[in-house]
Amino acid sequence: MSQGRIFSGIQPTGSIHLGNYIGAIKNWVQLTKTYDCIYCIVDYHAITIDYDVDRFRDSILDAARTLISCGLAPDKCCLFVQSAVVAHTELAWILNCITPLGDLERMTQFKDKSKQHRENINVGLLDYPVLQAADILLYKATDVPVGEDQIQHIEFTRRIARRFNANFGETFPEPKWLLSATPKILGLDGRSKMSKSMNNDIGILESPDVIWEKLRTSVTDENRKRLKDPGNPDICNLYTMHTSFSPGDVVRDVADQCRAASRGCVDCKKILYENLMKEIEPIRRKSRELEKRPDDIRDILNAGAGKCRDMATAVMDEVRAKMKLGV
Repeated sequence: MSQGRIFSGIQPTGSIHLGNYIGAIKNWVQLTKTYDCIYCIVDYHAITIDYDVDRFRDSILDAARTLISCGLAPDKCCLFVQSAVVAHTELAWILNCITPLGDLERMTQFKDKSKQHRENINVGLLDYPVLQAADILLYKATDVPVGEDQIQHIEFTRRIARRFNANFGETFPEPKWLLSATPKILGLDGRSKMSKSMNNDIGILESPDVIWEKLRTSVTDENRKRLKDPGNPDICNLYTMHTSFSPGDVVRDVADQCRAASRGCVDCKKILYENLMKEIEPIRRKSRELEKRPDDIRDILNAGAGKCRDMATAVMDEVRAKMKLGV
């Protein structure tokens, strides 16, 4: 029996990397076992920053192919592209009209992105949280899986739902955030968030040789200068990856050997590589199969959009009726 409805989305910009997989997608697959899940490729969100127009549709298909290959099959969840359901932007406009400007200006993401994209500080960057709230509320989602950095956005969405319900009558549930128990995976520099734009990522569809080379040269415990120096796995990003891919007994052994300085970092990386590839090779194989059948991917996305369009239409009819819009 479903515990509620999940909504979450991912941008189709850049290849999906281990940070995306561990931090979100792997959890999304697990949630399909107990929730009614709706997952969205949020192309409207992606255009708030400069993007490659000529490759954009290919990027959307690539993202969908990877998600399906990871286990988000159409019999387990609803997968679609945001722009295929126009009600997302219609509801966003309505929610704009009950959102105080000050609430948007205080959002951390707007401040961060304004610094990163000084040459393109557009209204979409500021209004991003309202569209995100519309994404969630449009399907009356009860739960949203997020990392700690996104809690502010869910609180924002809850306030908007509360405000709409107070003004026009009970309509939207106040969604709760579901924090992943998965540890945060940093980039290969061990300091920054994993990101293709920062060239510190491992794409899950990259070749085994490329993945190994990136792991081999990645930063571990920088205090461990020599093999005989004991390490601290608690501050090692590669050890964090072990906890996501290696069996429990291997994780414990890696930690013990690191602290005792009885195993070098390169050998530790080899063990991680073997366990990592065991998990992602089936994903890579499925992706290669789907790459030959792009129309199958489009069919899955179109079917998902059709289901979501039906749900969205019913909600928007309710919203317009309660707001006395139209005649």
